[in-house]
Amino acid sequence: MPIDKALYEAPATLIEIDQEDMPEIEIILDADGGATIEIGEDEDSEVDFYANLAEVVDDDTLSKIAIDLSAFFEADKSSRSDWEQTYAKGLELLGMNFQERTKPFRGAAAATHPLLMEAVVQFQAQATKELMPAGGPVRTEILGKETLDKFQQAGRVQDFMNYQITTVMKEYTPEFDQAMFYLGYGGSVFKKVYYDEQLGRMVSKLVLADDVFIPYYGSSVMSQCPRITHRIAMDSNEYRKRVVSGEYLDVVIEGELYPSDASQIRYQVDKQTGVVETGAPEEVFLLEFQVDYDLPGFEDKDDKGEPTGIKLPYVITLDEATKRVIGVRRNWEEDDERKKRRNYFVHYVLIEGLGSYGLGFVHLIGGLSKTATSALRQLLDAGTLSNLPAGFKAKGARIADQDNPIQPGEWRDIDVGGAELQQNMLPLPYKEPSQTLFALLGFCVDAGRRLASIADMQVGEGNQMAQVGTTLALLERGTQVMSAIHKRLHYALKEEFELLAKGFGMYMPDEYPYDVPGASRKIKKADFNNLVAVQPVSDPNIFSSAQRLTLAQMQLQMAQSAPQMHNLYEAYYRVYSAMNVRDIDSILKPQRTQMPKDPAQENGDVLDGMELKAFAGQQHDAHIAAHLMMGLSPMLQAQPIAAMTLQKHILDHVKLKAEETAEAELFAQYGSDPDQMVSELQHEALVALKVASFMQEVRDLQNQLMGVDQGPDPLIALKDKELQIRAQDDQASQQIDRGHFNEYWGNDWFVSENGQDRHKQPQKQRRCH
Repeated sequence: MPIDKALYEAPATLIEIDQEDMPEIEIILDADGGATIEIGEDEDSEVDFYANLAEVVDDDTLSKIAIDLSAFFEADKSSRSDWEQTYAKGLELLGMNFQERTKPFRGAAAATHPLLMEAVVQFQAQATKELMPAGGPVRTEILGKETLDKFQQAGRVQDFMNYQITTVMKEYTPEFDQAMFYLGYGGSVFKKVYYDEQLGRMVSKLVLADDVFIPYYGSSVMSQCPRITHRIAMDSNEYRKRVVSGEYLDVVIEGELYPSDASQIRYQVDKQTGVVETGAPEEVFLLEFQVDYDLPGFEDKDDKGEPTGIKLPYVITLDEATKRVIGVRRNWEEDDERKKRRNYFVHYVLIEGLGSYGLGFVHLIGGLSKTATSALRQLLDAGTLSNLPAGFKAKGARIADQDNPIQPGEWRDIDVGGAELQQNMLPLPYKEPSQTLFALLGFCVDAGRRLASIADMQVGEGNQMAQVGTTLALLERGTQVMSAIHKRLHYALKEEFELLAKGFGMYMPDEYPYDVPGASRKIKKADFNNLVAVQPVSDPNIFSSAQRLTLAQMQLQMAQSAPQMHNLYEAYYRVYSAMNVRDIDSILKPQRTQMPKDPAQENGDVLDGMELKAFAGQQHDAHIAAHLMMGLSPMLQAQPIAAMTLQKHILDHVKLKAEETAEAELFAQYGSDPDQMVSELQHEALVALKVASFMQEVRDLQNQLMGVDQGPDPLIALKDKELQIRAQDDQASQQIDRGHFNEYWGNDWFVSENGQDRHKQPQKQRRCH
């Protein structure tokens, strides 16, 4: 077969190709005799882990992703349509705008009963006050055994997080306050915790419930929800910044920026607040999906390199108007072999409902609020018609200036043509406002206030001579709902702080210095580990100042009744704290030391009658030596109580030294986890041996300081002498008893073969007196 000529002549010169730049070529033979040629490496191995994968995925795949996720979004939005309608309609019951009603007559009452607004505002005030104190909302808790390093680490973490939330994150407090309002009304609100590249720091953004779409079968716990869709309203300039930084693809957004089927909740909020958008919209609406997806080219593979079909977690962003994918990013840690999905959302729930979203006061008392509003308007309309009655008049009757209403005290002329006035005028029989309707209004209001737990106990109510326990029981009986709500908020706030702490540990530098009023501080990146847990500063069991003060007073009464069993200082301290008194230390004399101190300072504190505390990690030998020398001073010997306190403190150092030495030996022998190799009893036995050894060292050091030759312990010598005297007394007593025995029985007794005493009849009978 002839060979056709090439359409183009070969180049006259050869082109040299660098072998290092040549892609890897792999030929795979098929079973049918064909071959598959793969050129280049796998896409997954070439792309940076945190890169935008939308830049390397082909357009067909991106189109398929957009179609799939758009279908998910429409299904999730449709499944919550009834919830969204209830949420939007209930906004009218807040009564935030004025209405002009023309039915049933022009000028009819348009007042809205404030039952729902009262419940929402009181909840907002109480929750914000308890969860966001002025000093900061974060406290820390040491996990495991408390040491000096952990104690200092916990202090650094607590100070830094409170500094970030109250000073750096200026949007946090206003958004938290607004979040409590929306939470009280609708029952659900979300916080999104992430690292903002534009701000260069961690943020915790408020996300309203109408912008978060959860599947019908989803969970209210965000980490367990299979799919989360966040509708983001972003300023067009902010969107452009993210495009330039490479976070999103440079896609030209066509069509309207504001979607035509925007949330009816947003429309109703604008209507109630009186804010209307005019001019061209300046927002871009994006749909951000946290979803598990099997992305072609980046599939999950087994040990043999074969795709497993398991969907991996991604964050995929779509433009809502054009339905185009602009961002695809992996949503797990790079070193996480299990590829667990990272969670950025925290769900605050007022009342756990029947679905993914919580129940708010609009669901709990919305019906009662609507009924109360209707009853209130009827009472006002009845009063209006009763005060200004209307009726019928004869057609021929003429009234002067009839277009103007009659003023109080005015007598107006009327032409009745010689007939009686009563025959030409017939007033309608309007009644006074109904007392039954007024009672119904009161019933609805009381029922709503009772359900929402907003019936506060006044100071003058109740018996002032009642026991504190009785007052506390009455207080808690009316606030059980708020108590449960407060615990849910405490749990959600703890989850939010944990996400913030995790973000600080990932994105902050190794050391971060910062200034606070009157001091300069420093935090380490390594401080955000699993040794310190972050907690809300609020108490999950106390939800109001009245309850806190009542508990403190009850504790003080019990402490005063048995002062030998209680710490009165702590009892009074809690009462002052519940009263929000500042500078309590200037009122109460300090009775405890919680910070590690040097031996000289501790020796001075013991003379002032203060308690001493030993901490793990201190130089125990130096403390023991300094305290022993202090114990020899005549000043301390003249104060027996101070001497006993110092001696107890020395024993605390001995115990801590023994525990640390035992831990070090077990660690050296068994490795990083000796608790699994040694039982608790064995560990205590080793500590006891160390305590005995160190006590001997303390005794030797004490004798050395006193200048006494080391010899037997005086207590032991005294005990030996006592035993010798007791043995001599026992021997003398036995000899006396043997003499009486021989005198009475004679010598006619013997010992049998089995060792038992045997005897015959006595030689002579004696009468004992």
